[in-house]
Amino acid sequence: MFPQDSITHTGVPTGVVGSNRATDSTQVRPAKPRTPYQVLRSLPRDATPAQQDSAIQATFQPAKIHYSNQPDTLHLPGLDKGVKLTEVNIPIYYEKTFFEKSIKEAAKTTTMYGVPGDPVPYTLHSDNIITSVLLGSLILSLVLIANLRTFALHQLKTFFYVPRIDNTFMPETSSELRCQVVLLLQTCLLFSILLFFFTRQFIGETFVLQSDYMLAGIYFAMLVGYFLLRALLYTFVNLIFFDYRRNTYWLKTLLFISSIEGLVIFPLIMLMVYFDLSTQSVILYFAISLILVKFLTIYKCFVIFFRRMSGFLQIILYFCALEIVPLAAFMSAVVLTGYYLKISY
Repeated sequence: MFPQDSITHTGVPTGVVGSNRATDSTQVRPAKPRTPYQVLRSLPRDATPAQQDSAIQATFQPAKIHYSNQPDTLHLPGLDKGVKLTEVNIPIYYEKTFFEKSIKEAAKTTTMYGVPGDPVPYTLHSDNIITSVLLGSLILSLVLIANLRTFALHQLKTFFYVPRIDNTFMPETSSELRCQVVLLLQTCLLFSILLFFFTRQFIGETFVLQSDYMLAGIYFAMLVGYFLLRALLYTFVNLIFFDYRRNTYWLKTLLFISSIEGLVIFPLIMLMVYFDLSTQSVILYFAISLILVKFLTIYKCFVIFFRRMSGFLQIILYFCALEIVPLAAFMSAVVLTGYYLKISY
């Protein structure tokens, strides 16, 4: 018969093979788990995480790591040989090139989680441009008042007197006239800030313009056009009914009143911007100053043109046609401009 293979030959009789296998199977001990996976497989399926952690800690005991004292032959490029493993000093050009770029790229792709906070609301006192404009207006006002001191005192002293055009008329110099024009432009600038405040309060806070300063610039241009149109209307009407000297005196008086109106409104702008003056107080201050200016205007108009006339209705019609109607038209244009430029959701 064929000889038995030496590999499969166990040297145990055939009749006792079954009993020996049973004995060997009872004496075989399971091997010690070498990985956490094997430890977890040996636990019941309903083992809690705390039990799993305890089993892993009981099986594996952390040992202290002993680093080799031999020099590192697989060193990084740019480092000298013989550096210990515990001493890792990366050259500066690695930090400024590869690693810095990697950190920046990772920061760009990082997703921000959480709920965004509410943005800080816009306020006039935190606006640097508004602050710069008001500071420049204050300095400019002080300089112009210093140059117009003599002329302004003369105008204030003779304001409530009945003028004699031939005797008491004091002509301005070119410098004084330029200063009054600059004060008038400053009045337009301050009124544009005030109209910008009213627009944000009563119409809306978002506009189709690229910047809110453009809205204030539009109001400034509209104010300049309003004062020019009013002067042209007065000139056209007065040249028909009155002489040239009275018309010239009236235009200079009107220029003086309009330039002083900006100085009257300047404290209101400061209180509104930096002291959070209430909207009702702002409207009350503005209404009182506007009514006062209009009363002074109608008084000078009466003294210059209608003092010798007995008809009271004439001055009312004259003042309403050349002062109230243009003002009402201008305010309507401001409101329509605000609503037209507002973003409607």
